[in-house]
Formats: sequence, C-alpha cells, structure tokens
Amino acid sequence: MKVFVFPGQGAQFTGMGKELYNSSSKAKALFEKANDILGFRISDIMFEGSAEELKETKVTQPAVFLHSVAVALTTEDFAPDMVAGHSLGELSALVAAKVISFEDGLNIVSKRAQAMQKACELKSGSMAAILALEDNVVETICKETPGIVVAANYNCPGQLVISGEANAVNVACEALKEAGAKRALILPVGGAFHSPLMDPAKEELAEVINSTEFKEPICPIYQNVNAQPVKNPEIIKQNLISQLTAPVRWTQIVKNMLSDGASVFTEMGPGKTLQGLVKKVDRQIETVGVQ
Repeated sequence: MKVFVFPGQGAQFTGMGKELYNSSSKAKALFEKANDILGFRISDIMFEGSAEELKETKVTQPAVFLHSVAVALTTEDFAPDMVAGHSLGELSALVAAKVISFEDGLNIVSKRAQAMQKACELKSGSMAAILALEDNVVETICKETPGIVVAANYNCPGQLVISGEANAVNVACEALKEAGAKRALILPVGGAFHSPLMDPAKEELAEVINSTEFKEPICPIYQNVNAQPVKNPEIIKQNLISQLTAPVRWTQIVKNMLSDGASVFTEMGPGKTLQGLVKKVDRQIETVGVQ
C-alpha cells in the first residue's frame, strides 16, 4: 500500500520549489496564487531568501506547505492509500487527500503561523531533542521538572523532542543527560510548539478551522494527536485544533501504518527528514522523496 507523508517546519531550505516552479505550469500557477493570497511574494523568499528569512514562522509554515502541496497536486500518479503529515505537514496531507481546498489550506496555515507567532511573543519558550533515552524516562523527568516542559514530538525510537518554558527545558535537559541521554540538544526554533504555551493560539485557529468546509478524505489520514486513521471530517477538525498543544506521535503513526499494510513511504516536499525517521522505525521499509 502506498503511503504519502508530508514534512513540517524545519524542512525548509533556500531554493526550495524553484525547480518545480520552472518545470511545471500547474505548479507555477499554485505558487502565484499563494503569492496573491498571502499578500507577499513567498516564492521569491523560497527561491532566493536567506536562511534567516526562511526561519520566520509566518514564512516557514506557508513555504513548506506550498512546496509539499504543489508536489502532490502536480504528481500524475498520485493515488495514496494512506497519508500523514508531521505537525504542519498534516495540513498539506489534508489538501492532498482532498479534505480541504488548496486556498483554504493556505489560509489555515497562514492563520496558524500568525497565531503561533503571537503565542511565542506572549511567553518565550524553547524545544530540545533528546537522543537515546526511553520515552517513559523522558516523560517522567518532564513531569518532575518545575515549570512547563512536556514531550512534544515522538519522532522515532530513541528521538523525542521536549518543549516548554525555556528555563524548564534547560533544567530538564541536564536531568535527562544525567539519566543517560546521549544528547540533549536545544533546537533553533522560535517557540515551544506542541506544548501548553501554544494554548493562546488555539482559539484563533479553531475559529478559522470551524469556518472552513472539510470533506471526507479520499483515503485515511493518520493524525498527529492519536496516530489513528481518520475519515470523519468533524473528528479531523477537532484533532487538528488539538494538535497545537498535543504531542506529535510520529513513531506511532509509522508503526500503525505498517501494521495496516503500508509498503512504500513517499515524502512529498522539501528535505528528507521523514524518510530518515521512517527508516529508524523499520530499516527494511522502502522510502522515496519527491521534491
């Protein structure tokens, strides 16, 4: 069974989507439509912008979404049996699975990015990657650490990202290294994503999602919040809203897809991050990337 997966924030790079823009008139039209909807030429930043410009949340999220969706919508044999997206990538997956239109998806992504940026400015936070430690040990130490710090991204066995108040994350990192973590690496991100610090963004996101028409997907979408295959549009909506403050259960998504018959994982969009994470769950699985 064919699985298509869509990357999230962090997959961006200067030059992303440029080759696709130049080689496909359909892709070019999508990029230009995105420029009009967003009110600035995001394509110029994607093709020629600096790493710093691309790191801005209001740019990063629409850029990764645009690249991923343009790849999916211009791939002739795109016929998924299952789809999933990592964090932001879940919105790309929803467009690819025909749950929402490209225009509505971009609107949600833009509002999501703006709402998350506001939440970051209200209270500064950070994230850190914890390597080579059992999930339950990381979870326990987070709970025991004073302040807000939680497990945020279950990326693959032995790689869990924590998120929360900057000081609490730093304290947790030291405790995790003492507990045997190979590394506890602070990530270069603008805030504490997938933690309670994103709660202020939820109301704004809920408003735009609840006012958007969601249709039944052409195949099951395995959502971040529960790692389960979902086809009910109303449940998809609620899971998408909950995703802001809930952890990304990527390891479990991949395992569940494999249990349900997944054979080939194709990553649509920038980078190779998800291909690497899938391989760390099962080295025997075939992975492909389409940019």
